[in-house]
Amino acid sequence: MARIDELRLMTRVARLYYEQGLRQTKIAARLNLSQSTVSRLLKRAEREKIVRITVSVPRGVYTDLEETLITTFGLHDAVVADCVRDDDDESVARDLGRAAAYYLETTLNHGECIGISSWSGTILAMVEFMHQIPRPIEAQVIQILGGAGEPQAKVNAAYLAGRLAELVRGKVTFLPAPGLVDSADVRQVMLGDSSIREVINLFSDITLALVGIGTVEPSPLLASSGNIFSDEELDRLRRHGAVGDILYRFFDAEGNPVQTPLADRVTGMDHEQLRRVKRVVGIAGGARKFDAIRGALKGKLINTLITDRFTAERLVQI
Repeated sequence: MARIDELRLMTRVARLYYEQGLRQTKIAARLNLSQSTVSRLLKRAEREKIVRITVSVPRGVYTDLEETLITTFGLHDAVVADCVRDDDDESVARDLGRAAAYYLETTLNHGECIGISSWSGTILAMVEFMHQIPRPIEAQVIQILGGAGEPQAKVNAAYLAGRLAELVRGKVTFLPAPGLVDSADVRQVMLGDSSIREVINLFSDITLALVGIGTVEPSPLLASSGNIFSDEELDRLRRHGAVGDILYRFFDAEGNPVQTPLADRVTGMDHEQLRRVKRVVGIAGGARKFDAIRGALKGKLINTLITDRFTAERLVQI
């Protein structure tokens, strides 16, 4: 076949496929070709630049940023949400909650065991935006940070885990303990309780952990729970270089744990247990949390990040 004839046939096949939307089987029948020949001609049409496939990225979609975050920090995945501003915590939480809800709805696996933190405004927003999955997947939800505290806050913590379990058509296991106790001795006594110990033993079964990333300064949701350190204790954390926390375990700008006696008062999953989870999704954004998010990424405390576009742009510039 002469070169010009081959190019003509390639072009005709390409136009039928891409412009008229015909399937390869129908093109083969119309042109008296085999389907394998049609497939080969379409591939050659790309190599010959007869067909040039481009992806037109819609406004508000930041796939380049997501890919750069994944490469820069060695992540499994990243989701960058469109956001109008990054200095309004409530607005950022809504935008991230919406993005996280879609992410969770589309990536849940059968038999997923989901660990969920108690005191995160973004996770609360995620649950509020989620739709119920269409069919049961035998999922389980486990609370991985103590939820007891002030009466209203306790209700919120129970709602968070319980509502997520409803949405994924799964079972829920609550951690019946405060997130923060008065002393290490009290915590040891609590860990001796069989009902609490039973929940903590389930941490090794978790396949997906959903965590917020906090700053040293407690969020309004956390402050309302009663599970907060005193001003003196927070000052001590800052002096030790703390920039943020995950599950109330504090870390510095490089993601290294900040070693103070305060960690011995927390009831919940620790960072070593968290690192053993296959998929750890950190949901956080906003200017106020930038240092904490970067520290969590540097310390490999999470392997999937859901954040806003302003934070993502700053992260990849450093």
